[in-house]
This record gives sequence, structure tokens and C-alpha cells, in this order.
Amino acid sequence: MRLIPLLASAAVVVAVAGCGSGDDSTAPTSSTSAAPSDEAAVAYMDKVCTATASFAAVPRTPPQIDPNDPAKGKADMAAYMGQMAEAFNQPATKLREVGPSPVAGGDQQVEQMAATFAGIAKNFTDAKAAIEAADANDPVGGLQAAGEAITRLDELVAPLKQLESVPELAAAAEKAPACQDLRTLQPSESPQPTT
Repeated sequence: MRLIPLLASAAVVVAVAGCGSGDDSTAPTSSTSAAPSDEAAVAYMDKVCTATASFAAVPRTPPQIDPNDPAKGKADMAAYMGQMAEAFNQPATKLREVGPSPVAGGDQQVEQMAATFAGIAKNFTDAKAAIEAADANDPVGGLQAAGEAITRLDELVAPLKQLESVPELAAAAEKAPACQDLRTLQPSESPQPTT
């Protein structure tokens, strides 16, 4: 299914874009400054990147759909859409709990990130509902919604780069340990068991 490579690449792009991607384009504006505000910004970005990292545990590949058993395939895909929704809902919630930004404009940018994650989660929640409502014997009914939800990841990645519009936060992301860890995270290799 064409969903597999699209999902894997989109998830990695979201992870990298979320915290200080673009080493060449976001150089710190005051790299020699070691003011307390700089330390506060680094600590804040560490919290932001920690909040966004939880979605990286999402399974890398959607379940394989057996054309001979469309009912099972749809059930598996619906469960996967639910996992994806939860994987993006968690960062939305956690981002809203990181506390006030020590840098002007940071609160607005982090709220935009949270809204982006929530929007992605809603796409997957809606896709899950569409799959569950479709005729179980229709081999493709409802699955188009899953493909559209994954495709929409591309549209929703751009707002995550908003943090780069606050130079102090972009610079802080370069120093925050969780942001560095986030760059190396890969989505898990196989689907997690569903309950």
C-alpha cells in the first residue's frame, strides 16, 4: 500500500520540524550571550521538545490489508488510526502544559504547535470513524479516509516550523538536550499491539 512510505517520511519530518530543524538557516543571533534568559530559553525548549517526542513511538507502518479478509483489514486499520490519533493528541496536551515562555512570542508559537498536533489527531480520529462506519465487506470502503489522514500530515507539518520565527527559541533548540535527542528519534519499526 502506498500509505507506508508516506507515513514514515511524514512522521520523521514532523519530528525534525518540531524542534529547531534547519541548522544552516537558523543560526543563533547572540551565540556569545550566556545571560540567564538564554538558559531559561534552553530549559523551555527542552520541555517543548520533550512534549513533542512522545509521538515518535507511533508504529512506523500501517497494518497490511489482506484483500481476502477486508473486515479484518479494516478493523486493523481503524485500530491503527486510533493509535495515530492518540500519538498526536499526547503532544498537543503536553505542549499546553510546558508553562510560560521566557521569550516573547514563545507562548503563541507553542500554542500553534499544540493546535497543529491536535489537528493531526482529529484527522486520524475522523478517519477511524469513517473506517468503522464503512461496510465491512467493501474492500476499500473507509480506507480512503485513512490515506487522506496520512496525506494531510504534509499540510500540517509547516506550522511546526513556526518556532523558527522566534530566533531566541530557534537558538535555544540547538542547545536543548531533548531537542537534540528528538532529531535522532525514529518511529518504531513495527505496529504496536492494539487492545
